[in-house]
Amino acid sequence: MTPIAEPLPPNAPQRYPRWLRAFAAAWLRLLGWKLVGRFPDEKQLLIVVAPHSSAWDALYGLLIKVAVGIDIRFMAKREAFWFPLGALLKGLGAIPIDRRAAHGVVGETVDGFRRNPNAWFLLAPEGTRKAVQKWKSGFWHIARQAEVPVCAIYIHYPDKCFGIVDGTFRMTEDMDGDIAKIRAALSPYRGKRRGV
Repeated sequence: MTPIAEPLPPNAPQRYPRWLRAFAAAWLRLLGWKLVGRFPDEKQLLIVVAPHSSAWDALYGLLIKVAVGIDIRFMAKREAFWFPLGALLKGLGAIPIDRRAAHGVVGETVDGFRRNPNAWFLLAPEGTRKAVQKWKSGFWHIARQAEVPVCAIYIHYPDKCFGIVDGTFRMTEDMDGDIAKIRAALSPYRGKRRGV
């Protein structure tokens, strides 16, 4: 049987029992989705994913995360945490955020990195499923303050895959330049409704 993804590197935080991973992998095979590429071998990592243009992205992404067995924490809008969905989301690694309090999100994520020496966090820098001309800069501030590398993941609906861009990005003093490099790396790919 074709694997859903490459094996995880030694430093990747892992979780989920084998039966749950097999269940998620079976659904991915049925739906035709996979993860392409290899995660970097980092103890701490900030992952940005784009283009995020559909609510379906979250379903496919969660199935991949569970099938691979990787413990990636991700941010989700607070409004999604209604009962009983909120308990399920938290069990899958979701952190409720108030998108209007951007600086609070940055501080909380940086603190999360400082408290956990083996933490991976994921966010969508577009900040919405709608097309935007400019990404939110929160991820840049998080990566700079926590001094962690950034991994870029694309969503490409024509091939039904999430893909890991080779290598990592280190944030410099040039915020606009750093963001432009990541956007350029993700620009060839197309989400359900649009590109980056």
